Parts: sequence; C-alpha cells; structure tokens
Amino acid sequence: MTGEPLLRVQGLQAWYGRAHILAGVDLAVGRGEVLALVGRNGAGKSTTMKAVMGLLDARAGSVTFEGRDVSALPPHRIARLGIGYVPEDRRVFTELTVEENLEVGRQPPRPGAPHWTPEKLYALFPNLAEMRGRRGGRMSGGEQQMLTLARTLMGNPSLLLLDEPSEGLAPRIVQQMAEALRALKAEGLSILLSEQNLAFAGAVADRASVIEKGVIRFDGPMQALMKEESIRRAYLAV
Repeated sequence: MTGEPLLRVQGLQAWYGRAHILAGVDLAVGRGEVLALVGRNGAGKSTTMKAVMGLLDARAGSVTFEGRDVSALPPHRIARLGIGYVPEDRRVFTELTVEENLEVGRQPPRPGAPHWTPEKLYALFPNLAEMRGRRGGRMSGGEQQMLTLARTLMGNPSLLLLDEPSEGLAPRIVQQMAEALRALKAEGLSILLSEQNLAFAGAVADRASVIEKGVIRFDGPMQALMKEESIRRAYLAV
C-alpha cells in the first residue's frame, strides 16, 4: 500500500460487558485495495467491523476515514461519510421486492466513489435481475446475501465493510460472490473483508491481516500469507 490509507484503525479496543474482545487492533485499507481480515470463529473479525462502524458503545482507540477521525461518530454519520457495511446476518427487507430493497439504499453520487444504479447492479448480479419483483423473504440465503450487498452499493460508498460474505453459501454462489468482488475492485472500490474461508479471501484480496484473540498477528501481502504455513497453522487452522 502506498500513500495515505483510506481507512486507518489504531489501537482499537472493544468490550461486550466485561469481556475484552479487541485488545489493540491496528490495520489500514488503501484506496482501491481489498484487505482481508482473516481469523478463526470468535477471533474478533465481526467485532472489528462493528467497532469501525460505531455500533459498539464500549470501545476505544482511533478510526480515521479519509483523514477524518470518526471514532466518536454515531453509525449513521459514519455511513453518510461513505462507509457501507454489509453484516453477516443478511438484513433484507423481507416484505419488499428486490427493486424496492435497492431503492431503500439509494443515495446521491459521491465524489471519488463508484456510482451504482439498479441496472448496473443487475449486470453485476444476474441472479437479482431475474427476480426484480420477488420479495426478499422468498429468496435463498445466497440471493439475500447478494441483495444486501447490492443495496449497500446503492449508497455509492467509498469503502465497503463486508462481514463473512461466503459463510453458509453453496460453492456456486461463493464463486459468483468472488467474481463480483473482483469486479467491485476493478471499479476502484476499497473493501475490508472479514472472512474465515482462506481460499475465498485469497481469490479476491491484495493484503491480509490475521486476527487472533483480538490482536493482529500478521499483516502483509495475501500471497505472503498463503506461503506462510506456520502462520496459517498457528492462527487459522481449526
């Protein structure tokens, strides 16, 4: 990564009650870069995402986006600045159609960010194009995951936080999701990807940060992680 990062996280700490989940996370996402935050279940990946978005009350540390400290901002203001968040629990509006779900996410174009329209998203996600009038509650888990991602993109974010996108999906849908993420990167979108599936992360990410017990244990090129068997065995093996 060269130049000033789009997102910089320094000394990020977070708690659930008395449980200290993040113990000083440091990471950075460059412009147009895909960073994979990888680790075992419970390592702190989703908590990092929520802390960056301001969704946790008990947190400390610094989160800087486009040079601005957003650590103390509420989630809706962080989103308005250009960070899109796709949680792991697919939160589609079940009574709304695909088209209506996309309209809910619509925001004006954002300088320096890719501009998305429904037609452009239908080209990216052909499955959604075939079910524009279908209600969200009548879609499969993989289709809902794609819809949640597409709805977030309608906000024209500069940075996408994508939490466990491959979890629970059929291999065919996982492949389609990987292709979509590569297309998003080609559009210039920056992505922070939380993922347990190392093969999936390796197919889309430029760099990787390995998290274990709320601490970053490795940070470097994705290819370097794929070659470091000792790191993978210590922090990623089940």
